[in-house]
Amino acid sequence: MPFLKKHASHGEKADVAGSSAAASNPAAHQKVTFIAVFLGVVASIGGFMFGYVSGQISGFFQMTDFARRFGELQTEGPEAGTYTFSAARQGTITGLLPVGCMIGALIAGKIADSLGRRLAISVSALWSCVGIVIEIASQNAWFQFAIGRLVTGMSIGALSVVVPMYQSESSPAIIRGVLVSTYQLFITLGIWTSNMVNWGTHKNLDNEGSAAWRITNALVPRFAYRAGREEEARATIARLAGVATDDKSVNDQITQIRVKLDEEKAGADTKWYEAFTGPRMAYRTVVGVVLQAGQQLTGANFFFYYGTTVFAATGLSDSYVTQIILGTVNVVCTIFGLWVIQKSGRRPALMIGAAWMAVCFFIYAFVGQYSLDSEDPSRTPGAGSALIVFSCLAIAAFAITWGPLVWAVVAELYPAKYRAPCMALATMSNWFWNFMISFFTRFITDSIHYWYGLVFAGCCVALVIFVFFFVIETKDRSLEEIDTMHLLHVNPITSSKWDGSQAPEGVKGAAHEESGHNSGAETHHDEI
Repeated sequence: MPFLKKHASHGEKADVAGSSAAASNPAAHQKVTFIAVFLGVVASIGGFMFGYVSGQISGFFQMTDFARRFGELQTEGPEAGTYTFSAARQGTITGLLPVGCMIGALIAGKIADSLGRRLAISVSALWSCVGIVIEIASQNAWFQFAIGRLVTGMSIGALSVVVPMYQSESSPAIIRGVLVSTYQLFITLGIWTSNMVNWGTHKNLDNEGSAAWRITNALVPRFAYRAGREEEARATIARLAGVATDDKSVNDQITQIRVKLDEEKAGADTKWYEAFTGPRMAYRTVVGVVLQAGQQLTGANFFFYYGTTVFAATGLSDSYVTQIILGTVNVVCTIFGLWVIQKSGRRPALMIGAAWMAVCFFIYAFVGQYSLDSEDPSRTPGAGSALIVFSCLAIAAFAITWGPLVWAVVAELYPAKYRAPCMALATMSNWFWNFMISFFTRFITDSIHYWYGLVFAGCCVALVIFVFFFVIETKDRSLEEIDTMHLLHVNPITSSKWDGSQAPEGVKGAAHEESGHNSGAETHHDEI
């Protein structure tokens, strides 16, 4: 193989033939360091903003002043003289946030590559202030409030791409999954905080004008090696992993980065469409898009966007309290989920989580449809309690598995050359389905009521099948090794047992020769 011979002349035969990353598990030599944890957690504040603005809207629709300003006056029927929201208006106000997020996610890749990861995070966070000002300045025009959410969404969408990207590139393999997943933990903390603030302002300020909703709104707050700075890159890798600069794991990772960068330079300039036409890139792009869409289609955000409205229909005296319960379950179980990510494989956790949620939604749908008295829920308290219990169980499954894991798995999927545009596309699919759920839920529930749960149950079953056949096991593997596994067409079903040192040399060499300049999986170490 001429490509292999070229690298062999540099004395790197073993490393080029798949980098031998599996044979020297990088996680086995690394330590958990304060600086790596600190950087990952600080970046996750972008997730808190995401969760806060997503969770607050559910409570707004039940607030008297918010309804009077932005709702529609009913002139007839049992609700005559009150202000309510039509399905179209409620869907638009709720849905324009994820529309903005789709726009932000689409442009985030370009921003991240041009400004760098850290500066892109700062600029995106600052932009959210513009949207928040538009929202809290709204007086009686509901579309102004909706436009404010659109503008805020652009910031949140950009952060949802850049933050996991930054975390995956700057984290040592031993804790990369956990650190990327802290983004989801902060999302849950943001949702929980918005639930608490909604409850407090509704309880104490709902009769005091616009303070109830305005206060809630106003509270939201690997280029070094490429540049020729190898010693800086080496020092950064060692510092984050808690090992010496001459440690074997550091040498292995530097060699992997060098090999991948040489492969990139060996071919012609990369075109944007190679994110689909490059070796195995279409496969990986589709996997990322489906996983991010699946995170929404598990149905968890149905409860976060419409939970207050849904549980008010079960006859509960204070549906805000139920939202706090759901939010607390979400936070606590996400913390447990970080332990699951560190201890178990990605594949089994995703499949078990999706199956668990499918069961919960099947029960939710049948209990709500057949056992709950929709005319007078007080006559069927058991059914109402069952809906709350299985909603909590569904959210627990999401928080432990699909909530945090999807961000980690997608962040690990792509070589660095294509990481920004591919993650942007995958995250945009998340926001697209977020919008579809937020906008059309009222129309769907008004038509089929609790049968809506069967839609999410069916999606969860489909996701179990998809993960089993198409998602490889990436736990404790370096980003370069994951790239090699995809190029070698490692079978997802047996991927957890794959060892690069045992693969036939001819197969590994052919894969790298085929990839040519495709696999520029360098680490952006001057972003630290």
